Amino acid sequence: MSIVQAKGLVKQYGDVRALDGFDLTVKPGQIVGLIGPNGSGKTTALNALLGLNNLDSGSLSVLDKKPMLQRAKMMQSVAYIADTGILPSWMKVSELLKYVAAVHPKFNIVRAQEMLSRTEIRQNKRVSVLSKGMHVQLHLAIVLAIDAPLLVLDEPTLGLDIVYRQQFYDTILNDYFNEQRGILVTTHEVREIEHILTDVVFMHRGKAMLTTSMADIAEKYIKLTATNGDPLPATPLSARKTLAGTEYIFDNVGRADLSAQLSPNGVLSTPNLAELFVALVEPNQGVMQ
Repeated sequence: MSIVQAKGLVKQYGDVRALDGFDLTVKPGQIVGLIGPNGSGKTTALNALLGLNNLDSGSLSVLDKKPMLQRAKMMQSVAYIADTGILPSWMKVSELLKYVAAVHPKFNIVRAQEMLSRTEIRQNKRVSVLSKGMHVQLHLAIVLAIDAPLLVLDEPTLGLDIVYRQQFYDTILNDYFNEQRGILVTTHEVREIEHILTDVVFMHRGKAMLTTSMADIAEKYIKLTATNGDPLPATPLSARKTLAGTEYIFDNVGRADLSAQLSPNGVLSTPNLAELFVALVEPNQGVMQ
């Protein structure tokens, strides 16, 4: 069973098609990265999943519910952290936890308190005096204390320093994720999350231009760093000059074929997600003939 099943989603704003036949699947045990630049349709897609906008066409199911028609029921089983998460600043932390316990049937206040005990947040402090990092930690403790099979993260670590960002994702993996739950995450800090992803969706101009597992990326795509003038066995998707030489990204080219062409300074590796995204969005950019 899929947690999220979206097929052929279309959303038009005037003459702009924010979603243009967008497909997405999130299954239990998956951490799916939705990767794309500003204007690619990521926010529109997330809003549709959360029941915040009407679609022009397409089919969408989240936890076997229609987001727009059954949003209240659906959101009892969906946890969501956005880049602009706002908690009531006038409340003390202890008051906020009691309030959430009173309004959310699946919130476990004891679990939230236990998670907060591992931080420097004191429950007698008002939310207004917390730092940005503590604010996110508090939000995370509240969200992860809800028994939700789907967690949606939209730029959740925006504005945090590197230490807090690492702690955030460590907490997600250690205190939330399991094989019965799914996570959908968007971020511009692609390199800091790719090690936790099981799957990735590249989004461009409202479409899912690549949907694949991280394991398949390592099998299908290869980066060759070679000195200038080395012969190539095939035409690469992209080429980029660096201090180490020229970096080529290939699609479906055997490692043995590339190894045979390597100079002593040549190196084979797997491209990171940012490199692969640019190579696929702008094919043959910089490829030297």
